[in-house]
Amino acid sequence: MSVGLRFPYLDSPAPLAFAHRGGAAEGDENTAEAFGRAVALGYRYVETDVHATADGVPVVFHDRTLERLTGTEGTIAALRWSDLATLRVGGAGAVPRLDDVLAAWPQIRFNIDVKSEAAVAPTVEAIHHAGASGRVLLASFSDARLTRLRRLAGPSVATSLGRGEVARLRISSLTGTRLRLPPSAVAAQVPVRHGRLTIVDRRFLSRTHRLGLQVHVWTIDDPAEMHALLDLGVDGIMTDRTQTLRDVYTARGLWPEP
Repeated sequence: MSVGLRFPYLDSPAPLAFAHRGGAAEGDENTAEAFGRAVALGYRYVETDVHATADGVPVVFHDRTLERLTGTEGTIAALRWSDLATLRVGGAGAVPRLDDVLAAWPQIRFNIDVKSEAAVAPTVEAIHHAGASGRVLLASFSDARLTRLRRLAGPSVATSLGRGEVARLRISSLTGTRLRLPPSAVAAQVPVRHGRLTIVDRRFLSRTHRLGLQVHVWTIDDPAEMHALLDLGVDGIMTDRTQTLRDVYTARGLWPEP
């Protein structure tokens, strides 16, 4: 059985189009307003990030610190939800709670990058409470954090590969060595390159596809690179420039019908 049949998260034909942080190029990110714009454009997949407040509320926010997005010093982890709720991203959008986001867009698939250890249990609890296990994918750069997420979430919640797992997959694509993957892993979500090392090439795609996983590439904002990756055969693209990716998909006849 293919991974797409086992996990409802992948119930759309590839290649998937992801609004990275809801479309960060618009000037705000990870806000209800950003998600609303992406959904209005027709996006069915939204990439986002989660931290936890001091009192254990999972909130949608990328940075550990507040200053870049809110102009306020401090960290998410040091504030209670009641205090964080008074801050605004870019002076306008509030920092959303994960449970509110899941409830507001029940038709949307959320790609959730869990940014801290403290956010692991609250994130999984919010997903289960919302009945959203089939429409989320859990991600993290940390293999240890992903292991904990997988244990708490259970095998029915889709996950991507961590940094170490991707490294082993890349080595496997070059050497042909055997590789054992977690049962809930559905995708390698990777940049085109890491430093001088190219990750996404035909060998990597071929090996990943033979293992039954998709390849989603981040964060791609240039239309020429979008076309090149689609020609190569990637299964999804994450972008900050949501209108640009939509235009590329539309030109190729790939944009999903409403």
